[in-house]
Amino acid sequence: MWTALIGPVVDLTKDFFRGKIEEAKVKHEVKLERLKTQADWEARMADASAHSWKDEWFTILLSLPIIFVGYGVAVDDMEVIERVHRAFEVLHTLPEWFQYLLYTAVLASFGIKGVDKIIKRK
Repeated sequence: MWTALIGPVVDLTKDFFRGKIEEAKVKHEVKLERLKTQADWEARMADASAHSWKDEWFTILLSLPIIFVGYGVAVDDMEVIERVHRAFEVLHTLPEWFQYLLYTAVLASFGIKGVDKIIKRK
């Protein structure tokens, strides 16, 4: 009699654990596929930017204020430095959505992940 009762309980327990194991396998496969897709995307983006001047353009653009300030100090022309300050003040008044687009474009150009984390800091 006990055997008749224990048998179905054991079978249910086996089925339960098989289901859990199968669920864990599926989750693992999904995670591996996500990682593979991300790696493929990054490789394609690296190939696409191999012949692009976008990174260099942003580097030059971001270097200009430093160059102008250095020039202003070197030739003792404070007006150049004041113009750089005014330019940053004007940039600060741009709409927030435009600033986010600019952050995203620059960070994507350099391949930096986590744009959302940088925007949250602002």
